Amino acid sequence: MRNSAVFVPHFHWDREWYEPFQVFRHRLVAALDTVLETAEANPDFRFTVDGQMAAIEDYLEMRPENRDRVVALVAGGQLAIGPWLILLDEFLCSGETIVRNLQMGWAAAAELGGSMPIGYLPDMFGHVAQMPQILARAGIEHAALWRGVPGSVDGHAFRWRAPDGSEVRTEFLFDGYDNGLDVLLVPDQIGRALGEYAEMTAERWGDDPVLAMAGTDHNAPDPRLASWLRRASSDERAITIATLDEYIREHVRDEVSAVVTGELRSHVRGNILPGVLSVRLALKQRMAVAERTIDHAERVNALWSRRDDSPFLSLAWHKIIESTAHDSVVGSGTDETSDQVEARLAEATHTARAVRDAALAVPAALLPSDAYLVANPLPFPRTALVEVDVVAPPEGTVLVATAADGSAHPVQLVSEAPTVLSDEHMDASQLERVLRRIHRRELFGRLIDHYELTPGSLVFHLAEVPTSGPFDLLILRREVATAAAAHPGRWRVLTLEEARATALVPVHVPASGLAGFRVEPSDRTAVRPTTSAPATATARTLSNGLVEVSIAADGTLDVTGSDGTVLYGVGRLVDGGDRGDSYNYAPPARDVLVSEPTEVSVELLENGPLRSRTRVTRVYAWPTALSSDERDLRGGLTVPTPVETLVEVRAGEPFVRVSTSFLNQSADHRLRFHVPLPEPAAVSASAGQFAVTERGLTAEGGWGEYPIPTFPASSFVSAGAANVLVDHATEYELVGDGSEIALTLLRAIGSISVNIHPLRDEPAATEIPAPGAQDLGVRIENRFAVVPSSTGWQGANAVALAEEFRNDVLVARGTAPAGGQLPPDATGLRVDGADILVSSIRRVADDDQGAGIEVRLAAMSDTGSTARVTGAFTEATTVDLLGRPLSATPVTDGLELVLGPWEIRTVVVR
Repeated sequence: MRNSAVFVPHFHWDREWYEPFQVFRHRLVAALDTVLETAEANPDFRFTVDGQMAAIEDYLEMRPENRDRVVALVAGGQLAIGPWLILLDEFLCSGETIVRNLQMGWAAAAELGGSMPIGYLPDMFGHVAQMPQILARAGIEHAALWRGVPGSVDGHAFRWRAPDGSEVRTEFLFDGYDNGLDVLLVPDQIGRALGEYAEMTAERWGDDPVLAMAGTDHNAPDPRLASWLRRASSDERAITIATLDEYIREHVRDEVSAVVTGELRSHVRGNILPGVLSVRLALKQRMAVAERTIDHAERVNALWSRRDDSPFLSLAWHKIIESTAHDSVVGSGTDETSDQVEARLAEATHTARAVRDAALAVPAALLPSDAYLVANPLPFPRTALVEVDVVAPPEGTVLVATAADGSAHPVQLVSEAPTVLSDEHMDASQLERVLRRIHRRELFGRLIDHYELTPGSLVFHLAEVPTSGPFDLLILRREVATAAAAHPGRWRVLTLEEARATALVPVHVPASGLAGFRVEPSDRTAVRPTTSAPATATARTLSNGLVEVSIAADGTLDVTGSDGTVLYGVGRLVDGGDRGDSYNYAPPARDVLVSEPTEVSVELLENGPLRSRTRVTRVYAWPTALSSDERDLRGGLTVPTPVETLVEVRAGEPFVRVSTSFLNQSADHRLRFHVPLPEPAAVSASAGQFAVTERGLTAEGGWGEYPIPTFPASSFVSAGAANVLVDHATEYELVGDGSEIALTLLRAIGSISVNIHPLRDEPAATEIPAPGAQDLGVRIENRFAVVPSSTGWQGANAVALAEEFRNDVLVARGTAPAGGQLPPDATGLRVDGADILVSSIRRVADDDQGAGIEVRLAAMSDTGSTARVTGAFTEATTVDLLGRPLSATPVTDGLELVLGPWEIRTVVVR
């Protein structure tokens, strides 16, 4: 009805931002105290708690006595909570993290009476393509959001469609999540103001009532709101107070005609603040490490440990999800806020690492202590290179890695360690002090194999695995005391370690499986030749038969792929000024771009046969900062900055690994790594959050933000014949009319927001200094892999290659007595299929069916795929994204899953 309006009292709560978490929580407690009191005093009052359970959890931790009050208000329909644990930045975490966020939020809401079944996403900086499928597969039919909606939507709702075809009806908060506030400025004039607003926006509402979101950041609604609205309501314009769920389900049409497919990153109706993709690099890297660590921990815990470490894993997930908040991982907060996010992500990583290492300790206990265990976290077999510490062989002796089946493979020695750890001279009276360093048998991180005690000399021989039998510290103490008394004066104490070396070992590991090996001397004739061509290197070239790299005079790389495709000039670095802030990049009007090095040097580090490495050092003269007089000019003072690029090829890998490292000594600048294309490309594609999304050379602009076409990539970016694998969420742009991919290595800025921004009309926040976001004095490191391929990302098998690049195998030392037999290799769950992403393998429990292993897969293509899952299970149950059973299937010889285009499927096997 045109003459009605529905007010939705709410607040938007940034858990941490321009103040750290605990400061904001102090305000949160006061705000929710007011909400509870207002709701209990007025049965007509409704309140929507911002779609995130974190606000409720944080509140009840301080006000546990109010839990029953919250439950009562939820049960009475006055308080709408959930469905998320926290309002996240969707592009700066994995798709699996988005799913866990929804699962944990839904479960937390269920304990208090149940979740609002609305995918409420009010303030995210754009939305991922697969969000409609994630919501739909959790049984959620509706969404509500603001930023990123394209200009083609002219109403207040649209059908949002994921790449797989899933849809959710989506309420478009086209005037933001606070559009009702202006109407409430003068309580006695609400009726007039509402009428004017309804008239101005009439074309968007059609026959539906006006939605007035009555709330803003970090404040509870005025307790008098309900009485104001009762007075303003009339026969001419009926006013209702509702939760967001009530508005969508009871007051508007369910059918809408407008359809939008895929991600929402338009600037036309609101700022999406794309600069958050690249500011505070450390947060993005720590998020990726935390997500990988917990993923590996869940997999090895489910497959190789009898211990259920779910409480630790839940804690780690909670810490990760807290950190995904859209003002947390994005790095748009103060320095103290960002420090807290880094620490939280580190804590999540530590917690997950403990679970991972404990799970690996179980099979490691079956391996001799002179052998190593390798665990493959990926559900397909692979041959991986691992670095291990070994006893250095005598000159002329060949070392090999012997597997459980008796086969021997060559190893590559890459470094040797010193054998003299300590050489000291002291008086005999001081010898007792030396013995205090020994803890049972450990000395200097090694174990005492044996010792030699002669007049005036004590020599310790250390080993990683002693072979000389028992050691008794009490006997040593007695012997040393006797010798010191018999021979006073000067003594020499020498601590020697057996000659050690670092060996690079090729290990074939089954799918999700385990393999053991030991490194030992061998006759050359016993060595099994490698199945792939060796990695080789000369002064300026590297090759392995699949990819070849030539280092040009300027330090860039010419990379030739297995199909003959050549990428010239890879790794050209371009540094420019940045007068923007944490939200938006902005070049100075009189920018100075630096792309040519002043010096170039090349050093060959390793020349195979398993791995070849070369270090290219380029020195650049970068301006130290913007001009002290004006922000539209880079200063004239420069600082020589060496940038080291480590170029690496490994036997059997069809890509070149590239790592960059430099000490940042400049402020207010952006550095990008360029990958030129053989031919200009009109589109790029990047992988992340269960999809590969195509984008053009421009972005849709409008409203108050210039649409710079910088986009996110989580695992790879592809354009034309170039595919770049990345290990953390990375900003990229297709530049030069589509002739180059530019990946941001660093964006250094000094303010959360600036009041006057050349590419954004309104400030994104208060102009608060953030000197830590300059990363001054910080070593900046990035790593990529480059895959030339004329057939694009699918022809290059980029989905699988990105998984291999991002997920190293796990290595643990055996703990059984040395010299024993190696146990046979073991296979866990195996998943076969083209363009299949396995997002999660974890232990789950069901009260009715008992323990099982949950596997989440996604078809990463527009044609779908068939996945075959094999392992030690006899039945499989398909579940939704909240774990609720959908259908069960008996299994006799593996499970075959036919996945539609871009489909996400979750099964539990038992």
